[in-house]
Amino acid sequence: MAREECRVTAVPALYSETSGDIDAEPLVLLHGWGMNLRVFDGIVAVLAAHYRVTAIDLPGHGASPWNAQLRSQSWLAGLAAVLPRAATLLGWSLGGQLALQLAAQPTLALRRLVLIGSSPRFVQTPDWPGGLPAATLQAFAAQLERDAPRTIADFLELQVRGSLDAAVVRTSLQQALQQHGAARPEALRAGLELLQHNDLRELARRIDIPALLIAGQYDRVTPPQAAQALARLMPRAQLLQIPRAGHAPFLSHPTPVSAALLDFLRSAMRPRRGAASQVSP
Repeated sequence: MAREECRVTAVPALYSETSGDIDAEPLVLLHGWGMNLRVFDGIVAVLAAHYRVTAIDLPGHGASPWNAQLRSQSWLAGLAAVLPRAATLLGWSLGGQLALQLAAQPTLALRRLVLIGSSPRFVQTPDWPGGLPAATLQAFAAQLERDAPRTIADFLELQVRGSLDAAVVRTSLQQALQQHGAARPEALRAGLELLQHNDLRELARRIDIPALLIAGQYDRVTPPQAAQALARLMPRAQLLQIPRAGHAPFLSHPTPVSAALLDFLRSAMRPRRGAASQVSP
C-alpha cells in the first residue's frame, strides 16, 4: 500500500502543494487570474483520494514570488519545471489558457486536459463573439492602475454573477485571498495582458489528447458559446455545461463537477469530437 503524502514545495520559483498517494497518477491544477491555489481546496479533497494532486500558485499570485522580468514564456517555463511528466492538467480561466499552451509542449507528454471556464481568446472579436468586450478588459486594466483591490473585488462580482449560491461562491473566493494572499499588482497587470492578447485558437486545433471542457450556463467571463466553439476546434474534446453555474462551477456545483472529473479521468474512451452533455444542478 503506497503511503499517503501532503507536502508543500517551492520548485523552483513557484509555490505548490501536493496531496494524495505518491504512486498515483499525477493531476495538476492551475487557478485563474487574481486568485490562488486555495480555490481548489474543495475538489482537491475529493481528487486526492484517487490521484496525486498538485495545485500551483501562478507567478506573483498567492505564495509564489514575482520577478519583474517575467514574461508569458517565463510563466510557461516556470510551470513546466514543476509539472510531472505524463500528468493530467486542469486549468481554470487564465489557468486554462496556460494549460492549453503547456499541452502543446511534447516534452511534457500530458495525458489529458481539463479546462474549466476557459477560452482560447478572452476578447470578443467579429469572428469570436464568445468573449468579453475589449472595453471591459480595458476598464479593468485602467482601474488596476488606480485601485488593485477594487479591481479584484469587481472581478469577483463578475465571476459569481448568474451563479447558483452566488454568495457562497463569493465567500469562497474571498476566503482564498484572505487565507493565502492576494496577487501582486505587477502579476495582475501581466496576467491581464495575457488575457487581452492571447489567441490560442490555432494552437487548440493541435491538442490531440482527451480533453474535458466544463462551462457554466451563466458564465459572464467566458460565455458557454466560447467553450462550445473550443470543443469544435479540439480533436478529442467533450463539453459539459453546468446549468445555473457561473465562472466557477467547481465552487457552486462541487458534487457534479467532481463526479464529472473522476468519470473523465477514469475513462479510457476516445471522446467524440465536440461531444456535449449537461448535468442538473
